[in-house]
Amino acid sequence: MPKRIMQGTVVSDKGNQTVVVNVDRIFTHPLFKKTVRKSNKFHAHDAENAYKTGDLVRIQECAPKSKLKRWEVIGHGSKG
Repeated sequence: MPKRIMQGTVVSDKGNQTVVVNVDRIFTHPLFKKTVRKSNKFHAHDAENAYKTGDLVRIQECAPKSKLKRWEVIGHGSKG
Protein backbone atom coordinates (compact mmCIF):
# COMPACT_ATOMS: atom_id res chain seq x y z
CA MET A 1 0.00 0.00 0.00
CA PRO A 2 1.41 3.44 -0.87
CA LYS A 3 2.27 5.83 1.92
CA ARG A 4 0.31 9.06 2.19
CA ILE A 5 2.22 12.30 1.61
CA MET A 6 0.90 15.63 2.89
CA GLN A 7 2.13 19.19 2.94
CA GLY A 8 1.78 21.58 5.85
CA THR A 9 3.32 24.26 8.01
CA VAL A 10 5.49 23.60 11.06
CA VAL A 11 3.71 25.07 14.10
CA SER A 12 6.08 23.77 16.80
CA ASP A 13 9.68 22.55 16.90
CA LYS A 14 10.06 22.35 20.69
CA GLY A 15 10.55 18.57 20.92
CA ASN A 16 13.87 16.88 20.18
CA GLN A 17 13.74 15.37 16.66
CA THR A 18 10.02 16.19 16.49
CA VAL A 19 8.00 18.85 14.70
CA VAL A 20 4.25 19.45 14.80
CA VAL A 21 2.86 20.06 11.32
CA ASN A 22 -0.50 21.71 10.63
CA VAL A 23 -2.11 20.34 7.44
CA ASP A 24 -5.06 22.25 5.93
CA ARG A 25 -7.62 20.57 3.68
CA ILE A 26 -10.10 22.49 1.54
CA PHE A 27 -13.07 20.60 0.13
CA THR A 28 -16.70 21.07 -0.88
CA HIS A 29 -19.28 19.89 1.64
CA PRO A 30 -21.25 17.03 0.07
CA LEU A 31 -24.69 18.27 1.16
CA PHE A 32 -24.38 22.05 1.45
CA LYS A 33 -22.00 22.52 -1.53
CA LYS A 34 -20.04 25.05 0.49
CA THR A 35 -16.25 25.23 0.60
CA VAL A 36 -15.01 23.98 3.97
CA ARG A 37 -11.52 24.26 5.49
CA LYS A 38 -10.36 21.62 7.97
CA SER A 39 -6.98 21.37 9.63
CA ASN A 40 -5.17 18.58 11.45
CA LYS A 41 -1.92 18.57 13.40
CA PHE A 42 0.53 15.72 12.98
CA HIS A 43 3.67 14.96 15.01
CA ALA A 44 6.48 14.17 12.56
CA HIS A 45 10.02 12.85 12.99
CA ASP A 46 12.76 15.34 12.08
CA ALA A 47 16.05 13.48 12.61
CA GLU A 48 18.39 16.46 12.10
CA ASN A 49 16.23 19.10 13.86
CA ALA A 50 16.46 20.99 10.55
CA TYR A 51 12.98 22.54 10.36
CA LYS A 52 11.78 25.54 12.33
CA THR A 53 8.39 27.09 13.06
CA GLY A 54 6.82 28.56 9.93
CA ASP A 55 8.59 26.25 7.44
CA LEU A 56 6.54 24.59 4.71
CA VAL A 57 7.28 20.84 4.78
CA ARG A 58 6.15 17.55 3.27
CA ILE A 59 5.46 14.62 5.58
CA GLN A 60 5.06 10.91 4.82
CA GLU A 61 3.50 8.05 6.77
CA CYS A 62 5.91 5.69 8.49
CA ALA A 63 6.02 2.99 11.12
CA PRO A 64 5.32 4.28 14.64
CA LYS A 65 8.39 5.97 16.15
CA SER A 66 6.80 6.92 19.48
CA LYS A 67 3.38 7.29 21.11
CA LEU A 68 2.33 10.15 18.81
CA LYS A 69 4.79 10.08 15.89
CA ARG A 70 3.46 8.18 12.85
CA TRP A 71 4.89 10.58 10.25
CA GLU A 72 8.34 11.68 9.09
CA VAL A 73 9.49 14.84 7.32
CA ILE A 74 10.72 14.14 3.78
CA GLY A 75 11.64 17.67 2.69
CA HIS A 76 10.56 21.21 2.07
CA GLY A 77 7.16 21.85 0.52
CA SER A 78 6.49 23.92 -2.55
CA LYS A 79 4.19 26.91 -2.61
CA GLY A 80 1.57 27.09 -5.28
